[in-house]
Amino acid sequence: MGIGYNYDPYYVMDRNSESQITIEILSKANCSLCDIAKDTVNQTAKDFDCEIVLIDIESDEQLFKEYCEKIPVVKINGEQAFIYKVHPVTLRKKLEKLSA
Repeated sequence: MGIGYNYDPYYVMDRNSESQITIEILSKANCSLCDIAKDTVNQTAKDFDCEIVLIDIESDEQLFKEYCEKIPVVKINGEQAFIYKVHPVTLRKKLEKLSA
């Protein structure tokens, strides 16, 4: 069902030290909505100069308390962009705006 994901806390999926866009995906293991969000981000972000960081909320007590029932959360350059569902067209528009 999609890409296999590493659940190390703060795992960087795609590192580009010169990228101007950082996409953080806050998720946890065994979360089908999280897997869908990761697939959507991966498919859309591949056309942009991005760094994608997976953050396992279960690895940090504070993050777990804050996001336990609110995942997945996708942040772009530190700002929350999506919660629960990532819409690919909206994500593409946000990335295009940042890449301009």
